[in-house]
Amino acid sequence: MIRCRSCLIPDTRPDTAFVEGECSACINFRARASIDWAQRKSELLHILETAPKNASGYDCIVPSSGGKDSHYQVLALIELGARPLVVTASTCMLTDVGRKNIDNLARYATTIEVTPNREVRRKLNRLGLELVGDVSWPEHASIFSVPFRMAAALDISIVIYGENPQSCYGGPLGAEQAAVMNRRWVSEFGGLLGLRAQDFAGQNGVTEADMADYLLPDDEVMRGVTAYFLGQFLPWDSHHNAAVAKAAGMIQRLPCAANWWKHENLDCVLTGLHDHGMYRKYGYGRGAAQMSVDIRSGRITRDYALPICAAIDGAFPFVYGDVPLSAVLDHLGMTRAELDVALDKFTNWDLFSHVEGGRPILKAEQRVAA
Repeated sequence: MIRCRSCLIPDTRPDTAFVEGECSACINFRARASIDWAQRKSELLHILETAPKNASGYDCIVPSSGGKDSHYQVLALIELGARPLVVTASTCMLTDVGRKNIDNLARYATTIEVTPNREVRRKLNRLGLELVGDVSWPEHASIFSVPFRMAAALDISIVIYGENPQSCYGGPLGAEQAAVMNRRWVSEFGGLLGLRAQDFAGQNGVTEADMADYLLPDDEVMRGVTAYFLGQFLPWDSHHNAAVAKAAGMIQRLPCAANWWKHENLDCVLTGLHDHGMYRKYGYGRGAAQMSVDIRSGRITRDYALPICAAIDGAFPFVYGDVPLSAVLDHLGMTRAELDVALDKFTNWDLFSHVEGGRPILKAEQRVAA
């Protein structure tokens, strides 16, 4: 494993291009300086002004978790004169902070929460963990399916997501240019890991009807809804978004020892296991991803971040969002031994030398690019 020469992202990250030892996220960040953001903002205003309002007067849907980016998106769109409808696809195990932040955002815009069958969701969490090593599979699927379905049902033609992840975190060269999200984008970059909603039917009592909540609408319906990335029209800065959200009343606190930021991923208890699984698969976790953003923006240096990353990245989530692992195991219907078997199955042991406190320790830190 070799990390980017400019940040901490390793060459094991899926679909991430490297050019002369530098990841595409760092390349994309430098390119932002040449973007005509005034022109981009004008394009967004034109989209909002020409889009038809639905019968209730909404211009667009903002998919929301109640987090920093959701707060920023809603408040920025209101400032631009739009009337957004907030749509929240209920998360798997909502934290107390997550509940308070969803309620806080509802002070600024009408909010609809859509909650698929919780017993089915619990089964999908375990199946996602056992089949593809991702306990958050149903959450990834529903953050796309629910807003699109609500847009179609309410006759709203625009959905506005946050940043383009390939621009901010890295991806294939050229993917950072995408301003519109479509079915192909969701299939390729939506975190579904090649597992389709239909693949769950017949497993552990899950039916095809149960999976309807996790499917995008058919092509005819999808053609009537366009989803945009707000970060392609307005400069995207996670710390700026967090400051705007905090000023608006969002609660922010570090959810887990493996995280670097205190203002991200505060809503879902299972995010801890998701991030830990990512670390086991690819050799980097949430801490490395967040520190890399700060390195690009000049908030910290790479040399400063490296030893911190080595100490915290991939730490086992014994507690996440003040919720202990025992509650997660109860939700999944698993013992700790069964959880370890599932995690070990998708661990790339070529990257690690040994395990300490549930956390595999990288054996290739000495191969960090200079």
